[in-house]
Amino acid sequence: MENLFPSLNEILYSYPMKDSSLIPLLQKTQEKYGYISLQTVEQIAEYLKITENQVFGVASFYSQFKFVEPGKCTVKVCMGTACHVRGSQNILNEFKRWLKINPQETTEDKMFTLETVNCVGACALGPIVIFDEDYQGKMKIKNVEELIQKYRCECEESNEDHS
Repeated sequence: MENLFPSLNEILYSYPMKDSSLIPLLQKTQEKYGYISLQTVEQIAEYLKITENQVFGVASFYSQFKFVEPGKCTVKVCMGTACHVRGSQNILNEFKRWLKINPQETTEDKMFTLETVNCVGACALGPIVIFDEDYQGKMKIKNVEELIQKYRCECEESNEDHS
């Protein structure tokens, strides 16, 4: 098996080869790579001497684990009750229209991942949209396109700085 994630070994070897290491290994893997790939599932299974189905079964049980590489910027639309009654579904629909993706998908250019969240605990500011860690309160449909352009530019600049 080709090791497409060579630095995963560093994570693997920091945990004992026991079943109880599976969830912490999945968490550290996602923290490092942003998602759990098929290749990392294979490597974790091989290390723990369990089947890939066992690794995937545990990982897919928990909603925190992602199996698709995320975009450079994650857009989260709060769908909690307070945000919902203030129009978060319409905001979500506008993001879907502009980004041409559904929730839990990533744009073709790998720039944005769209997600929904149940409640972010900032109900007085609803509807809330979070771009990475930047909270946008009192969100309006008319601001969606402008925010997408703003964060596209910021993400591109950030990538140029790291090149």
